[in-house]
Amino acid sequence: MNFSKIQKIKNPFLNSQAKLYIKREDLLHPFVSGNKFRKLKYNLLKAKEEKKTSIVTFGGAFSNHISATAAACKEQGFKSVGIIRGEELGENLEKTLGGNPTLKFAHDCGMKFKFISRTAYREKNSTDFLASIEKEFPDSFIVPEGGTNDLAVKGCEEILTKEDTQFDIICCPVGTGGTISGLINSSKEHQTIYGFPALKGDFLKKEIDKFAKKNNYQLIIDYHFGGYAKVNVELIEFINKFKQENNIPLDPIYTGKMVYGIFDMLKKEKLNNKKILLIHTGGLQGIEGMNKRLAKKNLPLIK
Repeated sequence: MNFSKIQKIKNPFLNSQAKLYIKREDLLHPFVSGNKFRKLKYNLLKAKEEKKTSIVTFGGAFSNHISATAAACKEQGFKSVGIIRGEELGENLEKTLGGNPTLKFAHDCGMKFKFISRTAYREKNSTDFLASIEKEFPDSFIVPEGGTNDLAVKGCEEILTKEDTQFDIICCPVGTGGTISGLINSSKEHQTIYGFPALKGDFLKKEIDKFAKKNNYQLIIDYHFGGYAKVNVELIEFINKFKQENNIPLDPIYTGKMVYGIFDMLKKEKLNNKKILLIHTGGLQGIEGMNKRLAKKNLPLIK
């Protein structure tokens, strides 16, 4: 069993009596950190049980999941294949790797890439598409985008421990819904799970309800900053100030937006007298790529 330490967070709002803590899942592993460690754990065990030799999975060009899967496969002795959204990225691989630290890291771990169009990528869960992938990559174990499946949810159920029963509210960022589903399943009756989606849209509840065994959760949809991978100066400055004050780095795609949201809710006195645990889901590898994009726009960088 892998445990992560809990740190107290300074609450800057004197009008709020909430007590804030953060579970440092980002420290679980140097390259397979946070919820990716949890999601891949039982998927890789199942692949070994089935005597598969390679892992095939899906993701965008800056995907935490792609990076983590490549590292985990290298460590566990699997070959790895990433089906990457954006066929134009494959036209000049050397150039792509030169400008994309996530794909370069995955490539250095031995991951092979198959770049496909955005139209084709939307079919990634269809029976025909998966059959074609199995034919092209025989003896492979297929892990879905973001790693979310029953095995991933099982892994995420291990995030909460007996120590965490003291908290009233558990908060996590939400991408594909696997992490929050695991937290819901392992939470106690007195606890509420707050999910902070990184994407716009109302499709997530349907995804979560596929895996969640309870309904003690809320999706807080006000802090996606315009959608997936969208940031602004206010968020960047918040992340940098938070790190300076708490010595905890935050990624700008997931955990940074969640912590910003919680602080905003505290400022508005929405969480008075609550004991709150935030789940840091990792994703710090994405900061380098984000900073490249911010530099091109002459925006402040994440420190």
